[in-house]
Amino acid sequence: MEKMEKYAWKGSIVEGKRDEYVKRHEKIWPELAKVLHDAGIRNYSIWNYGNELFGYYECENGVDFATKTQRESKIVEQWNEYMKDVLILDIDPITGAQFSLTQVFEFP
Repeated sequence: MEKMEKYAWKGSIVEGKRDEYVKRHEKIWPELAKVLHDAGIRNYSIWNYGNELFGYYECENGVDFATKTQRESKIVEQWNEYMKDVLILDIDPITGAQFSLTQVFEFP
């Protein structure tokens, strides 16, 4: 079985908005979940420490396909608009997604 490509990103929660950020993710839109699934995104998790966020997912069809699918989605655009009052992200102007972190270690 071929190994899936991995994607990791970082962001921040607007000061005082952590509870709202978590609440919105507890009720993720079904349409958004479908876009993520159609993009080949699997094993997606977001971690939080203070106001800092770390997101990670695996791309069944590759990072380029996942990024392109999200960039072209009106639902993702609407979700980003919905989240902008609680979330601070640096967006890569080329991909339209969060900047990808560089992996420097993996075990095993």
